[in-house]
Amino acid sequence: MIIEIDKNSGFCFGVVEAIRKVEETLQVQDVLYCLGDIVHSDAEVERLTKKGLITIDHEHYFTMKDVTVLLRAHGEPPSTYEYARQNNIRLIDATCPVVLKLQQRIRSGHETDNNTQFVIFGKKGHAEVNGLVGQTNGEAIVIENTDEIDKIDFTRPIELYSQTTKDLEGFNLLAKELKHRAINTPVNIHDTVCRQVANRIPAIREFSARFGLIIFVSGLKSSNGKMLYNICKSVNPNSKFISSIQEIDKQWIQDVESVGICGATSTPKNLLEDVASALHQMAFEKFK
Repeated sequence: MIIEIDKNSGFCFGVVEAIRKVEETLQVQDVLYCLGDIVHSDAEVERLTKKGLITIDHEHYFTMKDVTVLLRAHGEPPSTYEYARQNNIRLIDATCPVVLKLQQRIRSGHETDNNTQFVIFGKKGHAEVNGLVGQTNGEAIVIENTDEIDKIDFTRPIELYSQTTKDLEGFNLLAKELKHRAINTPVNIHDTVCRQVANRIPAIREFSARFGLIIFVSGLKSSNGKMLYNICKSVNPNSKFISSIQEIDKQWIQDVESVGICGATSTPKNLLEDVASALHQMAFEKFK
């Protein structure tokens, strides 16, 4: 049986850099706090926890003083930085450069134009989106799809941005609808979808079509994982979503001759390799 790992799957560069900073810091100190999961992968969080990483939520963070806290790749609103400044918290900022640049663009635009509406195509409550909304003092409008377009006042100018990990197709659809509705209103479209993420969509479509079975590996919290898995499923109905090796069902490989293994931008390569090893063992037992 052919078993192949998608060469394009695995951590994006923003996650790689965040993890590097964690490991580098824990070489010189025993404990490091992280505001939210460093990555939406239980296996990777567990690995780093054993090294001394302690994951905290925002409620806990806003009670702390005199500690070191890492800000993950998703980014944070200005209030997080201000609290650190006032309470002697040393921040290790691992915000993805793409996200950081987007935050700066939105903040700069909002500071120079109070009449314009800032619209963000993204998932409500997502860490990156919360950081982007924070650049506008909470005034930005978050739109998850075209069904929510009536939240926008079409008598005022509109600036449209996207959460970096959203799908480009959905963003373009929303942009087209905005221009259609805003007949006499200026609409500026800013395509801020990360191309490292966007380029995975056509690649994963092609990959999914080549195999009798697709095993998609991702943490349950990953928005990017859910999006990419749905694409796999649309191309190859025989696609299975797992978060760990223990979830693999031997029955899945009974009638297939090839298996493709892929994952999200938050899926570690070593987990994909472990899944491949487990499948090889199952295939060996099947054919021996």
